[in-house]
Parts: sequence; C-alpha cells; structure tokens
Amino acid sequence: QVQLVESGGGLVQAGESLRLSCVASGRTFSNYDMGWFRQVPGKEREFVASVSRGGRSTFYADSVKLRFTISRDNAKNTVYLQMNSLKPEDTANYYCAAGAAGIGIVKEQFDYWGQGTQVTVSS
Repeated sequence: QVQLVESGGGLVQAGESLRLSCVASGRTFSNYDMGWFRQVPGKEREFVASVSRGGRSTFYADSVKLRFTISRDNAKNTVYLQMNSLKPEDTANYYCAAGAAGIGIVKEQFDYWGQGTQVTVSS
C-alpha cells in the first residue's frame, strides 16, 4: 500500500500562484509514476499532470500547459505541482496519485490516491 497526503491548497486570486505537495509513504516512492488530477462536484476527475518515476518525463493537460509544473524529489518521497497564473476555472479538489503501470494520463493507470486538497481561485 502507498499512502498519499496532499497539502498546499487554499484560496487565491486569479493570477496568483500556489504549490501543492504530496508526501508518500508505505512503499518505495521511486518505483511509482506520480500524477495530479482534479475534480469539481458533478464532473469527472480530470488529468492535470504526471511525472515518471525518475522525473525525466512529464505530461500535462492542455489547459494547464505553460502554467503548471510537476516535479518530484525522490529523496523526500514528495511530488509537487507548481501552479502559476491561476484562473477561476482551476478551482477544484486536487488529488495526488501513484501508479506502477507506467506514466499515464488516465486515472485508471493509477492505483493509489490521496484525499485531495481544495484549490479555490477567485476572479
């Protein structure tokens, strides 16, 4: 089992930045590709970004490219999501996920999930 705990969410104004963190425990962190997803009530959980276990490969949803950056520190068992130029449409609950089947962009490729951290962007 892998336990994931997100932090860093909050209320910001449009144009501001936030950095989300997700700390993993329970298994060897570097054996897992990591991802961030987000969800608003009544909608499907959607892909935001993912990073390979070594950190060299990343993928982004088109809606966040050039604004968000995913990174990881395997020594700290932590994955980050730096979010710049935030928009009201970025408002959602953000979830961290871990998967061992290869870096992916769909939620079915991830096996473990955190509880989420809320990000609210006001206009």
